[in-house]
Amino acid sequence: MRLSAGRIVNRRVRYSTLDRTFSALSDPTRRGMLERLSLGPATVSELAAPAKISLPGALKHVRILEEANLVTSEKRGRTRECRLGPAQLEEATAWMERYRSQWDRRLDRIEAVIEKRKGGSR
Repeated sequence: MRLSAGRIVNRRVRYSTLDRTFSALSDPTRRGMLERLSLGPATVSELAAPAKISLPGALKHVRILEEANLVTSEKRGRTRECRLGPAQLEEATAWMERYRSQWDRRLDRIEAVIEKRKGGSR
């Protein structure tokens, strides 16, 4: 939270979908959880075990993934079962593709300059 014009603003509320997605994917523990969930549903305990983290710690990671719609969870008796969520990564993929294309063009120009200099030095 931060102070903004005399009031406290929760920065997470103001994040775009793209920001929440990248924020959720930025942590290796959360990426591991998503990998595990790609195999099928899992409990929070099952997600916590490979990362060697506590259940409260794992639950915090699950909540962040839920905020990004990458994961859904449902209480079943005494356990919480998690599944991959409805979020699609098209927006993140499109953003990365735009920048990948720019970098490809830049690297192609650098390569052309290097090749030109190699040819001129012989």
